[in-house]
Amino acid sequence: MKSFLGVVLMFAALACQAQKEFKESFKVKVTNPTSFARTDVLVRIPKDKLPKDFNARAYSVYDKQTEVPSQYNAKDLNLTGIVLVLEKLNAAESKELVVRYNKSGEVKREYTKRTQAELSYKEGGEWKNREYIGGDFKNVDYLRVPPQHKDHSWFIRYEGPGWESDKVGYRFYLDQRNAVDVFGKSVKEPTLQKAGLDGFDSYHHLQEWGMDVLKVAKSLGVGSIGYFNGKSAVRVELTDSVACRITENGVVYSSIQTNYYGWNTGSTKTDLVSTLGIHAGSRVTKNSLTLSTVVDNICSGLIKDPKATLFKHLGDNNRYGYIASYGKQSLNNDNLGIAVLFAADDFMEFTEDQFSHIVKMKPTSGKLTYYFLAAWEGEPGGIKTEEAFLAYLNEEAGKLAHPVKVSVTAK
Repeated sequence: MKSFLGVVLMFAALACQAQKEFKESFKVKVTNPTSFARTDVLVRIPKDKLPKDFNARAYSVYDKQTEVPSQYNAKDLNLTGIVLVLEKLNAAESKELVVRYNKSGEVKREYTKRTQAELSYKEGGEWKNREYIGGDFKNVDYLRVPPQHKDHSWFIRYEGPGWESDKVGYRFYLDQRNAVDVFGKSVKEPTLQKAGLDGFDSYHHLQEWGMDVLKVAKSLGVGSIGYFNGKSAVRVELTDSVACRITENGVVYSSIQTNYYGWNTGSTKTDLVSTLGIHAGSRVTKNSLTLSTVVDNICSGLIKDPKATLFKHLGDNNRYGYIASYGKQSLNNDNLGIAVLFAADDFMEFTEDQFSHIVKMKPTSGKLTYYFLAAWEGEPGGIKTEEAFLAYLNEEAGKLAHPVKVSVTAK
């Protein structure tokens, strides 16, 4: 009885402290519309739904008496506002969260960092033709790619920007290849800052944090952007210029925006903006695309590997469609599952070329969003069988088709 009373008193004290620390508050209702439970649930409270006097520098979110780690997104225009991740929502469950804030001032919160996005290139050296000689790596939030930079120029650490959750890491080659690769993680904490410091070779072998687990070569890797010209996938190779920005590097959500100016697909030229985002507890990357010119298709897909089994689903009202593969296709010769997921309304066709399994999708009003994921058996609690991977994949496809509902209910 004393123990129970002690817990009650502790919660009461925390609630009282929060009320003293933050004078204003409003309530938010989050509902799981599906008949299955969800874990690590991304919740966004949009900027335009927040009170007019809301102060993003002094706030905190509570689920009853428990403080929920959150962040305020201002730079990622696809996900502005308060972003948080709920540990669990049961089937058809609704939760009422309370957001407390002060109208002015700043109150700093320290939460465990579960996501990361970074971009690092060399300074202090010099270009000799297409190679960068000397210098030291420096982390930055923005880079306009030098015109002389190509693959293996030794200019950008692990050849491009990286992003990760506590499940998996990704990078894409910020050069003429513009293809997505996978860093399998054997630990939960952020690890990208350890990759590529001693060159490109080390992370192709198992390290204490994990390794590069996917061979990309001339393929779409997993989830890379392309245009299908009727014969093959054309990656975002020919451009006038490219600029990359870390838009969010947060505790529960991170994202990267890349502007490809004058992408020549072979049939047209367009400016393309790609925003890649990942949240804590998830393997899934969201890729939001905006195009300045009408393009008859955008494609994505997966590398072809004879050691992996291919799976396809067209998608419907209950599930996103997907193209996926699973098998001993990792560079560590163990099991790796990869997939691209898309809305059924965006689907055009499945196809292939010499290097990739491909899905063609139709942009609408110059916009397209799709998702991709990788699940390596070497991660903590990793998926180790084809059956388990397909179960996981179908669950994720169901979640994407039925996002949680969020509403501001009261102030």
